[in-house]
Amino acid sequence: MHQSPSRSVLILGARGRFGLCAARAFAAAGWDVIGQLRPGAAAPDCAGVRWLPVAVDDTAAIVEGARGACVVVHALSPVYTQWERDALPLLDAGILISHALDALMVLPGNVYNFGADTPPVLHEQTAQRAHTRKGLIRVEMEHRMQQASTERGMRSVVIRAGDFFGSGKGSWFDLALVKEISDGRMTYPGALDVPTSWAYLPDLASTFVRVASRLLAMPERFQPFEVFHFAGHTLTGHDWAEQLADVARDNGWLPPDGSLVRKSMPWALMRAGAWVVPMWRELLAMHYLWQTPLALDGSKLAALIGPEPHTELPVALRQALQDLGKTRRVPCASPM
Repeated sequence: MHQSPSRSVLILGARGRFGLCAARAFAAAGWDVIGQLRPGAAAPDCAGVRWLPVAVDDTAAIVEGARGACVVVHALSPVYTQWERDALPLLDAGILISHALDALMVLPGNVYNFGADTPPVLHEQTAQRAHTRKGLIRVEMEHRMQQASTERGMRSVVIRAGDFFGSGKGSWFDLALVKEISDGRMTYPGALDVPTSWAYLPDLASTFVRVASRLLAMPERFQPFEVFHFAGHTLTGHDWAEQLADVARDNGWLPPDGSLVRKSMPWALMRAGAWVVPMWRELLAMHYLWQTPLALDGSKLAALIGPEPHTELPVALRQALQDLGKTRRVPCASPM
């Protein structure tokens, strides 16, 4: 049987948490994967990835090294305290590279675009009333992509998702929720009854593969700039506590009838120290997201790719803990 030629994707920031997850997902789907990483950085062990050790601001060298790529995944993520300095220059580099390659640019978006008065269910066209610096930057990032698509002929797509968990470190999941789970404790940043959107990274990465494939297969059916929402998991703190308690009991961190000790973030202390601890200041600015009910409507995405890749929470949670080295007991399952 005749096989269609494999496609090539360039992952900018492929050594990062989402970048590496996306690289693995594209490689598993049979794509030729080019992974950009900074010079001198150790290349992760990732089958099917050709590593391109070139600084992101050397756009000409990246374009030369990624000739033939028809998709660019912009997985570059600034240090959390340096968004104002780095986020837009990194995005501009991604736009330049994508335009030069005549490639579809795909960006993982988030919910920072939406302010404290946002409705509880977010659609792609929900008004973006950002009121934080990071939120305004996110709005501007999407605006620049749309402008490049409408004025320069570049095709681009944003896939907005909630808080990450799985495939490594660097989010509220590992920095707070499960940091002390082996001691029978859970730290939750917000009110336990407020629903929040979460994205299990392997599911999100698989979604990127499916979206890219569909948009390339039927370009005439889509606008030059598109936005999709990844529904993921919508969970309250109570949901997390219930699931984490099950894991803790399974691993002997709690007695069979025990419950997790639930701790809250020391927001008052963080306010007092925000002037001297930059990270606290940045986290406080986004605190409203833990006080605002929030879910992402994935109807538009489902109309494009069919059912969203979705790993059931007990399985995703246990795999995420294994990724962090906290447990090895993971049921065998794969995204639907």
